[in-house]
Formats: sequence, structure tokens, C-alpha cells
Amino acid sequence: MPHLRDLIEQEIAALRQIPLDGGIERAVEVLYECVHQKDGKVIVSGVGKAGQIGMKLATTLSSTGTAACFLSPLEAQHGDLGILQPHDVLILISNSGQTREMLELAALAEHLYPTISIIVMTKNPKSELVNHAKAVLLTGDTKEICPLGLTPTTSTTVMAVISDLVTVLLMEKIGFTKEDYALRHHSGYLGQQAKKS
Repeated sequence: MPHLRDLIEQEIAALRQIPLDGGIERAVEVLYECVHQKDGKVIVSGVGKAGQIGMKLATTLSSTGTAACFLSPLEAQHGDLGILQPHDVLILISNSGQTREMLELAALAEHLYPTISIIVMTKNPKSELVNHAKAVLLTGDTKEICPLGLTPTTSTTVMAVISDLVTVLLMEKIGFTKEDYALRHHSGYLGQQAKKS
């Protein structure tokens, strides 16, 4: 039990060290401007476990009033990049900021639309991917609790929390209400709760 508590505390410590440097607020401003003022949408992408965090972010944004979808970086290179439009925001998630697929996607998106807005989530402020970003969501220098120090554990926990922070601030900015929530959740427990007056 003490070992389990220590692992939990290590993840909590990583959350406490999330850089609050204005990146989250800047990302929310970019999202608000492109999606809620110019009728764009959010396209989230990532590889592996970071991609799974991206899928969760996309679906959570969609359910809370900000149109979003997930784009596989592999499928983007085989035609799915066509979903991208000039006023969209591309959120690229890469722990290292050096993931080849993410760098290629950034380059392809900018070739298609040179002024496209890109938000990057990474632990590495000096990474190549950051050079493409209008806003950077830094996760901090997370140390994985995996005994090998390799398996995405702490890093994905931090990514998930930062995603939640972005979602909540954006909900507040657009004035998303319980009634709005109910319109998007017709079934299940959350739908029932949202429809209660």
C-alpha cells in the first residue's frame, strides 16, 4: 500500500508542476477566435497514447459546444487532411515534440493553409514542433512512474488534465449552459442529469 500511495503522489506532484505560463489561456483565445468567431473547428491529432488523449479532448470539446474531431496523422497523409479548412485549429499532441508524424502533419497543414492556427501540447519548449505553434501547452518535465521510465503514465495524466483545463476555460468563455449541454446529450445518465431543472 505505501508503494501505491507513493506512485499516486508522484503523479500528483507532476500535476502541481504544470507550467502556468499563460499557454493555456493563449490556447483558449486561439480556439475561441477561430471556432466561435470564424466558424472553424478543432482538429486534434497525436500518435499512440498521446493520440488517445487527443481523442478524448476532441469528443469532450464537441460535447461542450466547440466543434472538434480527431485526425489520425497516418490517414492525414492519405487524403484525410482534406477535413482541414482555413479557420480551423490544429492541436498536435506530442510528449517529446519531436514525433515524426506530428512534424509531418504540421508541415502538410501549413502547406495547405499557410496561416493555419496550430496549438502544440508537449513537455519540450525547445522542440521542433513548438516552432509551428501559435500557442504552446507545456506539460512540464514529467517523469513516468513506469518502472522502466518509458511507458506513458504520468505524461498522459498531465496531458489529460491540461485538456480538461482548456475545455473548462473555453466553456466559461462561451457561456456554455446546462441547457446547451442537454441538447448534445440526449441519452444516458448525463443526459438525464442535464435535463433536470
